[in-house]
Amino acid sequence: MNRFFKNIAVLLLLVSVSGCKAQKFTTHSVQKGETLESIAKDYNVTQYSILQLNKEIKQGDALRANTILVLPKSTGNAVSDSRPSTGGNSKAPVATQEEPIGFTSHNVRKRETLYGIAKRFNITEEDIKKYNTELYSSPLKKKMTLKIPQYRRTEIAEVNEGDFETYTVAPKETRWSIAHKYGITVDSLLVLNPELSKANNYLASGQELKMPKLPGSTVDNQKTQLYLSYTVPPKMNFFQLKQKYGVEPDEIVRLNPEITERGGLKEGMVIRIPQQKFDAGDVNTDNYNFYEVKPKQTEFSLTRKFGVSYEELLKLNPDLREGLKAGMVLKLPKSQEGDFEVRNSLVLDKINLVDSVNRQNRPKLMFLLPFRLDRLDLEDKSEVASVIDKRNSLKYSLGLYSGALVAIDSIADLGISVDVKTFDNELKLARTKEILQKENLANVSAIVGPLDLASLKETAVRANGKQVPVIAPIPAESDLSLSNVFYSYTPPKVLREHMMDYLADKFENQNIVIIADSAHAAVRDSILYRFPDAKVAEVAEEEKNIGVNIEKLRQLLSDEEENWVFLETKNFKLVSSVTSILNSFQNSLMDIDKPQRGKIKLQMFTTNQNSAFENDVISNTHLSNIKFTYPSVYKMPDSNSFSKRYEKRFGSLPDRYAVRGFDLTFDLLLKLAYKNNLMEASKFVGETAYSGNKFDYERNGASGYSNRSSYIMTIEDLRIKEAQ
Repeated sequence: MNRFFKNIAVLLLLVSVSGCKAQKFTTHSVQKGETLESIAKDYNVTQYSILQLNKEIKQGDALRANTILVLPKSTGNAVSDSRPSTGGNSKAPVATQEEPIGFTSHNVRKRETLYGIAKRFNITEEDIKKYNTELYSSPLKKKMTLKIPQYRRTEIAEVNEGDFETYTVAPKETRWSIAHKYGITVDSLLVLNPELSKANNYLASGQELKMPKLPGSTVDNQKTQLYLSYTVPPKMNFFQLKQKYGVEPDEIVRLNPEITERGGLKEGMVIRIPQQKFDAGDVNTDNYNFYEVKPKQTEFSLTRKFGVSYEELLKLNPDLREGLKAGMVLKLPKSQEGDFEVRNSLVLDKINLVDSVNRQNRPKLMFLLPFRLDRLDLEDKSEVASVIDKRNSLKYSLGLYSGALVAIDSIADLGISVDVKTFDNELKLARTKEILQKENLANVSAIVGPLDLASLKETAVRANGKQVPVIAPIPAESDLSLSNVFYSYTPPKVLREHMMDYLADKFENQNIVIIADSAHAAVRDSILYRFPDAKVAEVAEEEKNIGVNIEKLRQLLSDEEENWVFLETKNFKLVSSVTSILNSFQNSLMDIDKPQRGKIKLQMFTTNQNSAFENDVISNTHLSNIKFTYPSVYKMPDSNSFSKRYEKRFGSLPDRYAVRGFDLTFDLLLKLAYKNNLMEASKFVGETAYSGNKFDYERNGASGYSNRSSYIMTIEDLRIKEAQ
């Protein structure tokens, strides 16, 4: 105990000293053989500016034909390829070519030349040499077998500058579904529509967007005609071509008159195959899920991830024929399941944050917590112990902050440096304003706290202008309408929904009885909505007493089926009474009227496990006997590396507030080390779980972000454990 208070004193002492212009754009449809360098030169812009506006392409990547690039409009001045210096010697960009979609073989005949072969296959001599490198040092010889690249051909003209159309957002459409329709990335959509928020994914039905307009086609129009240059392999016939490409034989013959001239399809013949890119109809959240391709992913890895064949993926996303690229938006079946999460029809990767941190990121945290140092005499240990025990705000603050310090130590072991400033706001709004006035919030990555609602509001309002996230570390209900607040405690409504979903999955015609006082009539109705056949027990509410009629309740229970009893109240007297009655029913071996009746099977649930269920008069044995089950934001952690590390530093095991402080801070730092922007990380990182807490922040309209994670806990054999 002495060691504990010594460390608390050190902790408290530590706390006391811590402390544009609008830009215009155009689009360009990449033609075969074009490079980043040539496009930048044609438009009189820098390569760096193109890369900044098109995050899906990287320096040195080959540009694929038909890719729509967003380009800045040139100012008319000469430009140089200036970019932020990396401190090293910069290399000139390498001209790149379109990658082939496949290869065919050609046996060199007598008197053939490289020029003639290139002309025959509609490619350049350099294309042939690139994939037959021996030709760089040796001449073409008879009977040589050449590897001939095949490229996709297109008859789409170049997109002219300013060639855009206005697109009106339909109900249930998302940024990803619209980007998929137009074949562009979400990054490009944001560049074309700078008024869209980068802090969330919100789109309003009826909202108008500027989108690139392909010549001769719009999304609402019928089609854009593309052609594939195809080399006929041995034994190919028209029936096989129709099966593979869905094109009628007479259409192929019409487009390739040499077929008639040469008496049919011949091996080695290069023909044009028409491919039509039709409008996919209603592409929205009702019909599809969407996935944004990440760097270094392959077609093989995606088919395994989503549990679909390449043919199925290709059918939904014809643009895949041109190759997979980072930033591409893929359409997936709504019913598809796999090793991923889906949020608002956007497929999220299950990211291992520990393996994904960027050690160049250096998060800067600010803690605003009420340690009340102005009212503590650190020399008087007994007085400090008494104050901590009596003041919840101090108990919460010390627990949260001590856990946070262990999290900061743990993140340092991963090679991440963290700058921390800690302030005692003394549970006073005036003190909070004073601190915020002196601090430059623009340099802060996130603020944890304060605990009081008035100070939380003030902090959120001031931080919102700098788009600094503010994390509410304890339950907080607020009328704030700011996008930067992260409510780390899952709201009661969401906990109730999770409980209902859990039971709906387990339901097998159990007999359901609802016991709810008048203050919880709405909860009773929500349970009835999910389970229409449930029975309702009458609750007698008097001025000083509250309870249920034992005989009437017994009549509602089934002797044959398992009974599920919902208890919805904040009155500990009703909890005590009902749990005692249910225990007596379960332990009763016979009934006076029905002597053969044995023990009944029952289990008790609640959708809101509040302080009434933790009152001293409530028997834990009773709760255990009826397997009391409830939703919770917290579970008791097993002995783990955090517990050992905490005990070594502070001389005692962590309480639930210290566990929460560690989990919340470790999660926050991992996300900041991953993306250096909590709002951005929350778009792509799904649920994360740590010692005793889970986090899954989801945008909640204009009211910030809510944690939607929870556990379903049950008491059995006098132990609290996670329900299966």
